[in-house]
Amino acid sequence: MAHVAEPPDDRAIQVAFLARLGSAMLGADYPVTVVRRALIRISAQYGTTCPLLVLPNFIQVGDGAQTKVANRDRPLRYDQTFPVGELVHKAERGLITAADGIAELDRIRAMPKRFPAWVGVSGCGVQSAAYALILQPTPAALIAATGFGLLVGVLELITGNNDGVRQLLPVLSAFVVTYLAFSLGRLLHMGHESLRVLIPPLILFLPGVAITLAVIEASTGQMVSGAARLMTGLLNLAQLALGIVLAIQVLGLSSFELTDAARNTFGPWAPWLGVAVYAVGMVLYLGPPPGFAPWLVLVLFVTYGAQVATAGAVGGYVSGFGGGLVLMICALALGRLPMTPATQVVLAPGFWLLVPSSVGLIGIAELAGGSGGDAVTVMLVSIMSIALGFQIGMAIWSIFPHRESWVEDSSS
Repeated sequence: MAHVAEPPDDRAIQVAFLARLGSAMLGADYPVTVVRRALIRISAQYGTTCPLLVLPNFIQVGDGAQTKVANRDRPLRYDQTFPVGELVHKAERGLITAADGIAELDRIRAMPKRFPAWVGVSGCGVQSAAYALILQPTPAALIAATGFGLLVGVLELITGNNDGVRQLLPVLSAFVVTYLAFSLGRLLHMGHESLRVLIPPLILFLPGVAITLAVIEASTGQMVSGAARLMTGLLNLAQLALGIVLAIQVLGLSSFELTDAARNTFGPWAPWLGVAVYAVGMVLYLGPPPGFAPWLVLVLFVTYGAQVATAGAVGGYVSGFGGGLVLMICALALGRLPMTPATQVVLAPGFWLLVPSSVGLIGIAELAGGSGGDAVTVMLVSIMSIALGFQIGMAIWSIFPHRESWVEDSSS
């Protein structure tokens, strides 16, 4: 396909567009291998092939007098990742000029949210209720998780315009939720249920995506990027751990009160209902385009079904392997269909549903009471199993010939 014709003196604009587009892709949590490959294709379309350096929080395009350096964009909202994916698709095919691409990036950054703020807060409550149905389907857990989810949504709304305070939100939320959960657990004699009640509202802050991408990038030779993402994910987990441990110590809880045991008083249908409720919560909280809802439901049920099937076949510790494998293949297949979002956009909901780090939070809470040391190891095994599922899914997909694919030789 012929590339977009632009005057030779527009090379500086083309380099600037490549840098800004790469920064936006990093802000949308694209793996660095995918960002680099996309920029190489786009620069070839413009006839401005130039050196590239792509890291999780930094990008450099070009050399000499026309070098453009950009830091990683602020994390994009989920609804903003849809037009970014469409822009990448157009640019890779030479269907948009660099100047128009820069204008489109400005438009994407200025996009208003689909729903008002109170809808997003309610979405937090609905998502938390969904995780309660999946992790601990009991009436007390469902009510408490919904209330704590709404509380976390309010805290996120209040701190939304203050970057400094927002960085402390995981610690603050973990402390408040843990303190209230265990205090109510004592008051209402909920006992061990309080431990699982504190997990659903905190899943919003879990670093499962960052840690899983770190494993994938490190295994494909991107050691610097993988190490950077891993440290970021572990830091986020440490913030949550600090909030939980502080609340536990303030309350003076004993290891007996921290005993964890799953319960299901609703029935085996409850987790499946939780997946559907989770889809509703994601729509309210993230505000994706209306046409994405059917694909969202499909991806979530396929991913969860694969996870349950794997758990039944080989055990729960590696259930994420089956979920990750099927999710990757499903996302790659949907990404090739007309009128469907980019592969990266389809992957994100499944990432969050797998929630491997919830096991780690339970283990950290138990460690504060002198027990539960094996749970952190289980968390790491869960994360590795999901990453392995993604890798094998990409390998299976790459076996078959595809004219254009999200998965190609990572060394490109």
